[in-house]
Order: sequence, then C-alpha cells, then structure tokens
Amino acid sequence: MSSIVISGDTSGVVNLTVPAVAGSSTATLPAATGTVMVSGNMPAFSAYASGGQNVANVTNTKIQFNNENFDTNNNFDSTTNYRFTPTVAGYYQINSVILFGGGANGFSAYSSIYKNGSQYLLSNLATPNSNSYGAGCSVSAVIYLNGSTDYVEIYAYQSSGVTLAMQAGNVNCQFSGAMVRAA
Repeated sequence: MSSIVISGDTSGVVNLTVPAVAGSSTATLPAATGTVMVSGNMPAFSAYASGGQNVANVTNTKIQFNNENFDTNNNFDSTTNYRFTPTVAGYYQINSVILFGGGANGFSAYSSIYKNGSQYLLSNLATPNSNSYGAGCSVSAVIYLNGSTDYVEIYAYQSSGVTLAMQAGNVNCQFSGAMVRAA
C-alpha cells in the first residue's frame, strides 16, 4: 500500500512525496494563497455562434456566441451576456475568428477582444475588390483576468456600406480561451 508523506519547513514550502515503484515523485507547492491548479483542471471554454448574426455597417457589434463546445468551469455565459468571466485569477489565452458572408467588395472587417467593456485588442482585414467568398478576421491575446470581476467579449465591425451577416457554425465563428498560468 502506498502513502502520501507531507513535510514542511519554515520556508513556507510544502513537499508532497508519493512513493512509486521505481523511486519517488515530489510535488512542491509554494507558500501562496489561492487555488493550486494542475494540468488538466484549469478553466477553458470553446463557444460558437449558431445563427448568422447581422453586423450593421460601421457599428461595433457584440457577437452572440450561443453554443458551447465545452466549458470546463462553467465560466462562459452563452445565453445572456455572451462573455467569459473566469473565477480563477490568471493569464488566459483568448482567441476568436469571425467570417462575414460574401457579396460585398472592398471593405474592412475588424474583430476585437473587449475586456470589462473596453476594447483591449483589435485585428483587421481589408478585403479585395472582388470578394465572393467573404472575409474572415481573427484576434488572439494573452490577457490577465482577476478571477472575480474581469470578463472578456468579442465584437465585430465592418465597413461594407451595408449590413452583413456573419457565417454561422463552429468552423466560421468561434470564441475560445484557456488559462495558461495562474496569477
């Protein structure tokens, strides 16, 4: 039968030593407050828009990601605010891709990450004058989120002169994020 040995010293470090067949493995925990995360239990989500949401000409529009592929910590709101509000402080990799439908020529499309209601990062794409396939833009950043009040959302903008519909579905309009490091 194996056991876990816990030992500590005045440095504030606790070592957990787990006996193994060919030796031992040690996990060292720092003297810090908060949640200890190990690989496999850090918050992560992936969501997509199932409908072809319209984006009016020259108007920042929050994208309604209303379906989830997964949400490991129940931090993504896919019904009301369409935002990610993690409950664990840390650094998060945030990604989004948005594809506008074809039919408009020579316009700019923007995708933005908003943090706490303000634009955090912008990515744009200028489409060619002959555009039958549509325009896609993506945005990605590592962002610190405090684990209590910080949240992120995705907005889109386009300047085609008319209202454009986004392409729906998991491969065309997606928003995802994962914790890469605890605070």
